[in-house]
Amino acid sequence: MADNEQRQLPHVYLSGHGDREDFTSPRSGGGSGGLPPRDRAEHAKHLEDMLTTAVAAAEEQIAARDPAVAAGKPGFYLEIEVPRSQQAVLDNLEYRRGEDRIELVAAKPSRENPDIIQATVFVPESKREYYLGKVRTYAEEDNVRYEKDENGNNRLDENGNPVEKSRRPKNEALVASIEAARLAQAASLYTDDQRLFPQAGQEAWWEIWLRTEAHATFTHAAAALNIPVKEHRVTFAEREVLLARATPEVLGRIIANTDAIAELRLARDTPAVFMEMDGGEQTEWSDELVDRLVLPDGNAPAVCILDSGSTIRHPLITQALDPQDHQAWRADWNAEDVGAQWRGHGTQMSGIALYGDLTDAIVGNGPLELFHRLESVKILPDHGANDPDLYGHITAAAMARAEVQAPDRRRAFCLAVTSDGDYWRGRPSSWSAKIDDLAYGEGTDQRLIVISAGNIGSYYPATEYLDQNDVSGIESPAQAWNAITVGAMTEKCTITDVTFAGWQVMAPAGDLAPCSRTSVPWHQEWPIKPDVVFEGGNHGIDPATGSGDHLDDLALLTTFNRPEERAFTVTGDTSAATAAVSRIAAIVLADQPELWPETIRGLIVHSARWTPAMLACLPANPIQSNQRLLLRRYGYGQPDLGRALRSLSNDVTLVIESELQPYEAEGSSVKSRDMMLHDLPWPADALGALGEAMVEMRVTLSYFIEPNPGERGWTRRHRYAGHGLRFAVKRAEESFDRFRRRVNAAARDEDEQVAGGGNDDGWVLGPRLRDRGSLHADIWRGTAADLANRNGIGIYPVGGWWREKPKLERANRTVRYALIVTLRAEADVNLHAEIMNEVGIEVDIDTGGA
Repeated sequence: MADNEQRQLPHVYLSGHGDREDFTSPRSGGGSGGLPPRDRAEHAKHLEDMLTTAVAAAEEQIAARDPAVAAGKPGFYLEIEVPRSQQAVLDNLEYRRGEDRIELVAAKPSRENPDIIQATVFVPESKREYYLGKVRTYAEEDNVRYEKDENGNNRLDENGNPVEKSRRPKNEALVASIEAARLAQAASLYTDDQRLFPQAGQEAWWEIWLRTEAHATFTHAAAALNIPVKEHRVTFAEREVLLARATPEVLGRIIANTDAIAELRLARDTPAVFMEMDGGEQTEWSDELVDRLVLPDGNAPAVCILDSGSTIRHPLITQALDPQDHQAWRADWNAEDVGAQWRGHGTQMSGIALYGDLTDAIVGNGPLELFHRLESVKILPDHGANDPDLYGHITAAAMARAEVQAPDRRRAFCLAVTSDGDYWRGRPSSWSAKIDDLAYGEGTDQRLIVISAGNIGSYYPATEYLDQNDVSGIESPAQAWNAITVGAMTEKCTITDVTFAGWQVMAPAGDLAPCSRTSVPWHQEWPIKPDVVFEGGNHGIDPATGSGDHLDDLALLTTFNRPEERAFTVTGDTSAATAAVSRIAAIVLADQPELWPETIRGLIVHSARWTPAMLACLPANPIQSNQRLLLRRYGYGQPDLGRALRSLSNDVTLVIESELQPYEAEGSSVKSRDMMLHDLPWPADALGALGEAMVEMRVTLSYFIEPNPGERGWTRRHRYAGHGLRFAVKRAEESFDRFRRRVNAAARDEDEQVAGGGNDDGWVLGPRLRDRGSLHADIWRGTAADLANRNGIGIYPVGGWWREKPKLERANRTVRYALIVTLRAEADVNLHAEIMNEVGIEVDIDTGGA
């Protein structure tokens, strides 16, 4: 049933939003004296009217249950008010016999009148008239007690009738105590601070307290309504608690369609809880987490922080940062994070790079295993600033220090430091070009580098959200082709600090963080940036001014650079997002230590997905200009560590690492040389059997280019990239010979147009959007039968300055690339097993050539 339909029913409401329409009893019942006959009848009539209305609304609600959402035992939630003085009667609201039991699920003081308790019960459909029956019996029947004689028999009067000792209405203790009754909604089950109940349409993270054995019922409904649910849960004797994100209206739909929820609270594990503690309390929490850590060995991969230094004495940092790995790019600098102007930024990044949002780590239970280490090379001075023109040199020198110290260690470099300037077009700067050069590493010593997109420097009115992001271009050196550039999105949408009751969040859950810069204003030929977006926190909206502002609840918890004062502080924006993605990169390196940096970058981008909030910027039938906005605002979406690490049964990923020679010199000229054809082990029989069932193929090609910067018009002769690669997928009707000829023709095409052009029906982006920079990703959607014959991918070279400038003698170089392909079926079929059977081996990682 649609929520707006529910609100049209009698006496259905959301607490705190609009006026209630209900009846109130003439007085509180109970007590020792009962109610006079007239009051008793009037009270019973009022309760019967209220319950009749509530039951009628409930029957209508049950009849309108949505088949896609409905699960569990049909019934409804009823909210009943009783005086606080009669709280003991709450136990009598339950009916405990048989399978169709009435359960008291929640009770709380009324916000309007603290002397009233609002109790919510779940009533199975078969018991819908249970309380009506109690009221009618109360109105019509009495319990009579008789006086007894010395033998225990009823004493009789002169007419031989038993002498009454007392006469009271049946069910009086229960019915006379009921003040009001109505059909319940989400607010009825909400037992947290009433001032913080989210407003209509406002998403929040909720603690969902489930009834016994209701997990499957809730997750079914949540999946049908696209409600994000956290993986972890806590189980008690009669309740199970998990976290989900939704609006009150969406939770109202679950309440109307299932019997799963017992109670709702706001997810209280936010940074504000810890920021309200004094230093001693924070230290206790920090020490408890230290005791639970399982530390990595000395050869584990690392995140190398290039920032303002790191506070190695912090108990949560010293565990994974060896003193020899704690350096500064200048030998005469103090490697500690002590520069007042940076406010402990490097230490903040260190905490996120090790643990992610510390809130999650602190509130967890059991051992916390670290799979990677930390390195810190200070590049920001404690006072003043470095010469901006030298940052390319500084970055290179800092990286070299880490590599000389631990030459065999694999690492992801985290650079959450950016510079403004005239880079709105996306053109390379000396710093970004040096980043590309460092990542390329002469083609033999490649580096994995993660850079922040840069932040909008000031708060702005909520009405300008997204407009400000779209006109604020990504800063240097984040335009680097070979780096992973990270923007910020947010799922932080819950405000639990009562100081800010009435505030709302600026960015909807799943959308771009208010601070994050984009490449929307860039010229079309420059790469898609950011590559991905990750959690960077949100801003609250001051209802008095309409402007955004920082709130601890909407930030990420991390390590503070002066642990003697306190252990924790908050951080956010694209810096925090960058450190978090660097953490993902290091964990993937630890899990798959043989993979190339190009491959790790490709896996992170390949794992990313656009959230529903991001996709909402697209119309029903998007055109390329809309898709371009999607890409240049959000990149390829939010990465997921689980998807980057593992295949699923119906979601299997193939990784191919290979190399080719794109060009060869012939005298004074250079021509294209190699193309690679990969024959994919698609389970043709299994896909053919699925017929018209929809499937999805996601393809990502990742490689590093050698840069050649300089403002020379970016003509063919003055290209920025030494070489370029593209992919093409075999069409369903093509033979392999015909496919090979098409790819060969594309490799020879001086204009770099994929043979056939267009989007090749079924591609989400198509070559015009995806063929930018040195990473190309796209999604094909179609039928399983069609995909069964799309079992070939060709990798071929396009133009670059290696080909255009033979005198520089790059033409005969070999280049590496990573090709990542994920096949996903909506149908219930184990594609992973089918592909294993096809090739007879484990195929998650394939490091061979074509």
